[in-house]
Amino acid sequence: MNDVLDVALRLLALLLAFLVLPLVVGQTEHKVMAHMQGRLGPMYAGGFHGWAQLVADGVKFAQKEDVVPAGADRRIFQLAPAVALLPYLLVLVAIPIGPAEGAVGQFVDAGIFFVLAVMGVGVLGSLMAGWASANKFSLLGGLRTAAQLMAYELPMLLTAASVAMAAGTVSLPGILDAFEWWWVPWQIVGGVVFFTAGLAELQRPPFDAPVADSEIIFGAYTEYTGLRFALFLLAEYAGIVILCGLTTVLFLGGWHGPFADDLGWLWTLLKTAVLAFVVIWLRVTYPRLREDQLQRFAWTCLIPLSLAQIALTGVVKVVIS
Repeated sequence: MNDVLDVALRLLALLLAFLVLPLVVGQTEHKVMAHMQGRLGPMYAGGFHGWAQLVADGVKFAQKEDVVPAGADRRIFQLAPAVALLPYLLVLVAIPIGPAEGAVGQFVDAGIFFVLAVMGVGVLGSLMAGWASANKFSLLGGLRTAAQLMAYELPMLLTAASVAMAAGTVSLPGILDAFEWWWVPWQIVGGVVFFTAGLAELQRPPFDAPVADSEIIFGAYTEYTGLRFALFLLAEYAGIVILCGLTTVLFLGGWHGPFADDLGWLWTLLKTAVLAFVVIWLRVTYPRLREDQLQRFAWTCLIPLSLAQIALTGVVKVVIS
């Protein structure tokens, strides 16, 4: 009975985190962009510091008509938002937020491989949406998404492998148990590459060519309205939380703090929040890359850097062994 209750409480906590954290990131993005770009609306909706902006957006999406194009593949069109969103819930299950045994939803022995493989499944949602919409612009956006995944998945895998080499395990809790602060200086390049490649997989600016409004309207999501469109937005914000959480666990020590480890999950949330702010900051700072620039950046910059990081990790392991 106690085991069943423990599992139920973990699932409830994960669902609450999955529903709340992406909304917090979305609300924060409204506020940060309002300050950086002088947007008045998000600063005043509802009174104190625009607290009701997120509520207004939710009501707006709920009131919009749910339209399915006449020529669309209805079943795939309707299923695509769920396929884009649910993989991030599965990844959240495997991310440890604290040192206690219960601080991870479910222990996965090959945690790195699991989370990176499942994150890649989310791209299928964009492909399904682009193909099923019966819209050439949507199809082109879906194809751009696939090409972007192929280019940026490799540096993510290579840099994650360098951390696994350093820790001697592919388990996420095992990596945190083996973490040492002197890792940070010589793993920092890998961390930047991992974080940057993750932004590209999420199609966040400046890597948002698959949804370039000046070229292909809104890419794979052009024909979506109402709550189905809102699910794609929720998937984007959930992806930000997952990417920042993984970067924290792999490269920033997770629940380890510079002064005390006793804070546990608070350190994890704090580091994740800082990285989420960086994601928003990049959106309002850099212009969109062209498709050729985006591909060139992955193959001629990020992949060589990730290979160099693996080589450096091998050298360090040999020297200290």
